[in-house]
Amino acid sequence: MKKFFVFIIIALLCVVAMFMAVRMRFPIKYLDAIEANADELEVSFVLAVIMAESSFNSQAQSHAGAQGLMQLMPSTAADIAERMAMYDFEPSHVWIPEVNIALGTFYLNWLKTRYNGNLDLTLAAYNAGLGRVDIWLADPEVSQDGQTLDSIPFPETYNYLNRVRLFQQIYRVLLALHRR
Repeated sequence: MKKFFVFIIIALLCVVAMFMAVRMRFPIKYLDAIEANADELEVSFVLAVIMAESSFNSQAQSHAGAQGLMQLMPSTAADIAERMAMYDFEPSHVWIPEVNIALGTFYLNWLKTRYNGNLDLTLAAYNAGLGRVDIWLADPEVSQDGQTLDSIPFPETYNYLNRVRLFQQIYRVLLALHRR
């Protein structure tokens, strides 16, 4: 009987340690800004995109020049800021987490609307560019119906979609526990 209780205690400690490790690997940051800007997007989805894009490093910059938490290209950020009527927007504002989140979520919502709510197309366009996704949709070898992708020609984009979807599932659980 004593061995059983020791086993239970060890098992509980392992579960707690695993949960703590997951929480450290998948932080929940900038929740107020995300909730304020998510609009039609699930908060878990936005958290997953940020995790996939920058691992919550607000100073992240890609080799291609994408910047900040949500890894926005300067030209995209400027275009989005104009659409959002941010008349005082300057390129350096992309490094401010709340501004980056506002711009990134606006863009994700715009892409989601453009692609009729299809989150796979939304993510593919966010990662590879909407011009490429439109070309893929017009290619019968990649999209038989012109509405969905049967395959994704770029391995990086394919992996990105899978990573974001996995991260979203993790964030759904973590948010449920966080809000208790």
